[in-house]
Amino acid sequence: MKIIAVPTRDQVSPANQALFDNLKKNIGSVPNLFAVYAHSENALGTYLAFSGAKTSLKAKEKEVVNLIVSQVNACEYCLAAHTAIAKMNGFSDDQILEIRRGEISFDSKLDALVKAAKSIAENKGHANPQLVENFFAAGYTEGSLIDVVIVVGDKIITNYIFALTAVPIDFPAAPAL
Repeated sequence: MKIIAVPTRDQVSPANQALFDNLKKNIGSVPNLFAVYAHSENALGTYLAFSGAKTSLKAKEKEVVNLIVSQVNACEYCLAAHTAIAKMNGFSDDQILEIRRGEISFDSKLDALVKAAKSIAENKGHANPQLVENFFAAGYTEGSLIDVVIVVGDKIITNYIFALTAVPIDFPAAPAL
């Protein structure tokens, strides 16, 4: 796999330079995976708008989906990044490992979410109907299901960008399962 160079601020367009500046201001750095989006004139802005769009899912719920989809797709970069983000959202190391295994013992609603999201990702949208019913029985709505699919799609994008680029991981490595 060829590693795609991570561009510096000076190597990207003025529009992408502004996005780099906003990322640096808001999160302290430009993650390598986001930087490679800037090889395209539009991809970084498009992705950031998509990723940051409003959703019915809480931050912790989004991280459950991000972690399980990244696990399904074996994305080391996203597992590292979302392990760090999950910790910032209050998950413990043990809880993060449970999420990545797709079996959550500490919260039954999140367990229904992780199982549905895993099935959606593994089966390319053709989720196990029982897992979808369990998702609804846990208190989620049809709108929640659509929002889960949006997060699954978001994560597939980043998982695939990493798979194609093999950029250096600039987060602490996620522990092995």
